[in-house]
Amino acid sequence: MFKQGLWAFELEINGRDLILNDIILSAKSITKDYKMGASIIHVLKGIDLKIRHGEILVIIGPSGVGKSTLLHIMGGLDRPTSGKVVINSTSVFELDDTALARFRNQTIGFVFQFHYLLPEFTALENVAMPGLIGNKPRSEVYKKAEKLLRDVGLGERLEHKPNELSGGEQQRVAVARALMNDPMILLTDEPSGNLDLESSRSLHELLYKLSREKNQTIVIVTHNQELAQMADRVIELFDGRIKNETSQNRRD
Repeated sequence: MFKQGLWAFELEINGRDLILNDIILSAKSITKDYKMGASIIHVLKGIDLKIRHGEILVIIGPSGVGKSTLLHIMGGLDRPTSGKVVINSTSVFELDDTALARFRNQTIGFVFQFHYLLPEFTALENVAMPGLIGNKPRSEVYKKAEKLLRDVGLGERLEHKPNELSGGEQQRVAVARALMNDPMILLTDEPSGNLDLESSRSLHELLYKLSREKNQTIVIVTHNQELAQMADRVIELFDGRIKNETSQNRRD
């Protein structure tokens, strides 16, 4: 009987480890305040959130509820007023600014509504930039940048500068750039907010493909209901808190 109980206990521990190992990002009791004159604006009021490896998580909610603020905190671009973020066992805000910048470069990919491509550089050079900043071998970086551009359907646009690309193509370059250092998690803020309907759908399909084929973890802040429908899980923010959470389990 003792042996059976011990075996069950080991199974319980192993099962719990598997569950914990599946969590790539954990945000605990996140608050964010901003001082405006004599007033303090409480943007986030205690967010608890866990993100699993390989899932597409969409964050929705009205303007001004803190969606982008939460995304920036999860990515280490902004520090919370209180709370902690742990990514793959690293407590992000225990790092100093230099270590945090290095961690972001090696661990997280960002895609924003505005692509922020460097206008004087080609698509290939823009995609290579995070790898070069990370001090990876130049030949290896450019070889990988070319492959990423081909993966996102821009194999014929390697030498084009941003002003020679359409809005949808520029955003695809931004996605390829975000993937340059094999990020554990891809954080995207209204990625199709500046695109026409056709380009938006094309970008949505690309993100979905990345998740399914490469098991890429993706978090998307959006107002786009079509994009939300593609998610595994949708979280709705309201008044600085999580109002609703819906699992959709879309694994086609």
